[in-house]
Amino acid sequence: MAERGAHITTAAADARPSIFEVLAQDSLLGAVRPAVQHAVKVLAESNPSRYGPLWQWFDEIYVCLDFLLQHHFLCKTSASFSENFYGLKRVVAAHPLRPAHVGLRRKQHWRSLLLLVLVPYLRAKLEKILARQRDEDDYSIQLPQTRFRRMYRAFLAAYPFVSTAWEGWIFCQQLAYIFGRTWHHSPLVWLAGVRLVRLTAYDVQSIDLKPTTTLASKQSFSVKLQKTFSAALGSVAVAISTSLSLGVFFLQFLEWWYSSENNSTIKSLTSLPTPSPPLHLDHSEEQPFLATNVCPLCRKVRANETALATSGYVFCYRCIYIYVKAHQRCPLTGYPTELQHLIKIYSPES
Repeated sequence: MAERGAHITTAAADARPSIFEVLAQDSLLGAVRPAVQHAVKVLAESNPSRYGPLWQWFDEIYVCLDFLLQHHFLCKTSASFSENFYGLKRVVAAHPLRPAHVGLRRKQHWRSLLLLVLVPYLRAKLEKILARQRDEDDYSIQLPQTRFRRMYRAFLAAYPFVSTAWEGWIFCQQLAYIFGRTWHHSPLVWLAGVRLVRLTAYDVQSIDLKPTTTLASKQSFSVKLQKTFSAALGSVAVAISTSLSLGVFFLQFLEWWYSSENNSTIKSLTSLPTPSPPLHLDHSEEQPFLATNVCPLCRKVRANETALATSGYVFCYRCIYIYVKAHQRCPLTGYPTELQHLIKIYSPES
């Protein structure tokens, strides 16, 4: 029985990775993004004016870097970053012995790239939209019910069921993989038209070899330009991959450090600095909203006064809600702000 158990975690004769290897690379792929996001958030909170846009456009910046990184690894190793980290590669069922350094065929390459990069990006965006919808319901803000708005809300209502069905599909696929009924542990691998296998000794050696090139005099200018551009992109991708490889355990430590169990530590270490006092308090004609009960956004008398916990300034509730929802920052200080930072002010007259 011990020999049979050891066979699960050791190299198999058919190069089929164990369930532990494929789940480990999935865990690594999912751990990098939240860890980097926490690091960027700390930077944005420490210096909002400099790093605030980096946090505001984090999803778009990350998907571009992720596209570059995954494209490099798929071209050079026939695997994603996390798969290559665990010594795996992607092959097509019709060509299981294709060397890793050759790369995937064009069809499987772009399928894999889109599923590795685009699907997590879209899912992150949907999760944010769903969270905003919950905030709107919690704050009891009713927007005009147009036809598009009703379709939008219907989609958001159906998304949790779709997500549950997707997770159930993944679980069934993993069970089938454990019992040897399929080569695909994930629907994304199946949709890409590939399967995961272990790297062979020849693959490990050939990945480090530099391909032979023709003489520079026989290359046209367009070919030279294309190779120069590819080399530059490859250098950037190598730098990113090397940094991730060296810092992967540090990133996982950051993910644990900023988990829900350490909320008190987060608040004490990443609290925003106190904003500077408003200027010209005695000159209401220059900045009337600073010395009176005028909203800084609509420049009218504040209605349903609401303060921002990140900066301390007071606005109309509807004005600041719409602004924070669109820009995720304070309109006066630029501090990163979320809807949960809105604080209702109760005056004696209310």
